[in-house]
Formats: sequence, structure tokens, C-alpha cells
Amino acid sequence: MQRQHAPYRADVVGSFLRPDAIKQARVKFASGEIDAQQLRAVEDEAIRHVVEQQCACGLHVVTDGEFRRAWWHFDFFDGLQGVERYESEQGIQFNGVQTKAHGVRVTGKLGFGSHPMLDDFRYLQSVSGNAQPKMTIPSPSVLHFRGGRKVIDATVYPDLDVYFDDLAQTWRDAIHAFYAAGCRNLQLDDTVWAYLCSDDQRRQILERGDDPDQLARTYARVLNKALEGKPDDLTIGLHVCRGNFRSTWISEGGYEPVAEILFGTVNVDAFFLEYDNDRSGDFAPLRFIRPGKQQVVLGLITTKSGELENPEGVKARLEEAAKYVAKDQICLSPQCGFASTEEGNALTEAQQWDKVRLVTQIASEVW
Repeated sequence: MQRQHAPYRADVVGSFLRPDAIKQARVKFASGEIDAQQLRAVEDEAIRHVVEQQCACGLHVVTDGEFRRAWWHFDFFDGLQGVERYESEQGIQFNGVQTKAHGVRVTGKLGFGSHPMLDDFRYLQSVSGNAQPKMTIPSPSVLHFRGGRKVIDATVYPDLDVYFDDLAQTWRDAIHAFYAAGCRNLQLDDTVWAYLCSDDQRRQILERGDDPDQLARTYARVLNKALEGKPDDLTIGLHVCRGNFRSTWISEGGYEPVAEILFGTVNVDAFFLEYDNDRSGDFAPLRFIRPGKQQVVLGLITTKSGELENPEGVKARLEEAAKYVAKDQICLSPQCGFASTEEGNALTEAQQWDKVRLVTQIASEVW
């Protein structure tokens, strides 16, 4: 039951706590003490080191820790054609804390173009050694959901159907561009599906004039169109996240409201699912995972605190999940990244690596 390709029995979602060297370099860059090339050199060295640390923990898949980014999503959106970052009236509201006030809007025709993160992947690949490099980017639904119609220029896209077609094509172009750069393991990060599981978030969606069930169908269609023509040797995973900022969260609720359409119709190779606490609900929605078609990577190890889980308790939960989806379709990971934004979660780097080692330890014992 060992897996020789992605997703691996022991996997990771992507981001890691930013080391002090990067934090200090970013401050110096912002004040003009160093230039972009010097900042990149600091990032290069930190990424080389974080790859070594991942391998030392027993992982067969590595990421760059998202070390070149301040945000898991905005930095990618910045590189797209037709997208503009702006200072919003308020940040994104998490449970008891709010992010910096940033937003994105669509001001022109969407396109992938010559995206700077292609070079970010190429560097990761150059230092990944025998491990497989994984690139993480936001899912297309994230670009639409946060602002909806009001942040899409109506003179550019008077018809939202055309917008969604271009959105899908942009991500399809991204998938093929990363593949051409050598990527064989691509992860799409998506908070929207978790919002569609939340009673409170669904109420807010209705209040703004959208139908959450229709949005689910639209996002599934966009994803599947983006995945059309995907090379057979490229693994694409979809990570569903309930929010991750300084160890806080946004949404709660089990996957049942979206399970049939998400697991039953979206043609990704793997679903990375948060299952680290009661906010994620039970495993019953996993019955919609298609037999033999897809892997489900269970995020049973929390990244929101440094306290280590009981290995036997995690193993028991894996057995419980296996009542709904075949055990050979299950993998294990932390529930999210350790630093979806540069601020990071409330744990130490030592605790972070203890968590990763716990994942690889449990996976080696179970499979």
C-alpha cells in the first residue's frame, strides 16, 4: 500500500514558518537597504534549507515553504494579467482577528501570461534532490469568491459567463505552464468550498445576492474546465481550508453540503481535507470519493498549535475514515500549512518539524 507517486502516504500542504533571515531581509528590502536580487538570494538559501529539513523528516515531497510570498493567494494573483491588488476598507475577518486590508479586483481580460512563480518553481526543482517538488497556488474559485461581481469590471466582463470561461482558461494555461517548467505535482488551495459548508458563510453569501448552491456548481464547472487536457503524469490536488491566519479560522461545518458535487464531480487526483477538530465534521461525506479514482489526504495533524497528537488516536481516526473510503485511497498530512501568511501560526519551528515527523512516523506504521 506504499505509494511511489503523489500524493504520498505522508504529505504536506505547503507553507512553513518563515525563518528570521527572511523576515529581516523583507524589512531591509521594504526600507531600501537591499535590492530585489539580494532579497531573492536570502530566500534561495532559506528554501534550500527548508527542503533539506523536509527530507530529513522523511518526506518524499517538498515545497518551498511559500517563502517568497506574504500571502498564500494574493502574491499569485498579483502575477496574473487583468488582476490588480488594492487597499481595501478592512481585512479578512477571522475568529477574533483580522488580516491586513488587501483585496484584488479584475480590471482587464484575465490571462496567465509569463507568471513570475514559474521561476519560483524552477528554483525549487533545482534544489529538491531525490524528493518530488510540489507547487502550491490558489484555486480559481478564490479569485471570484471574495469580492464577487462588485470587483469585476463590468465594462471588461459585462457577462459573467465569459468571465468564468476566462477564469477556467487562465488556470488551464497555468497548469500547462507549470507542467512545461517540469512540475508534476500541483496543489490548488481553496477556502471557498469550506465557506459553502458553513451556515454562517452561506447566510452571508445569500445576503450579498448569490446562491451558494449555484456557486458550488459554477466552481466545479470552472475547475473541471481548467483540468481538461491535464497530462496523465501530472498530479493535481485540491486543498480545502477553513481559514488559517495566526492559528485562527473563519468557517466551520462538515463537508456534507458540498460533498456530492465536490467529491463526486470535480476531477482532481486528490483532495487534501482538514479533519483536525470538530469544526470539520465527521467522515461520512467521504463516501462520495470515487472508488479507485482519487486519493483523500486527511489533515488529522493540526498546524494551529504545537501540542503533538497521540499517534494511536490518529491511527484510530484513519481506521474510522476507512469505513467510508478504501484505505488504499487514504493518505495523511497536517491539516493546513504552518504559515498561510508570513505572520505564521502560534507554534515554534521545532514544534513544526515535530508535527511533520509525526506524520511520516504514523504513515510508515499504518502503510
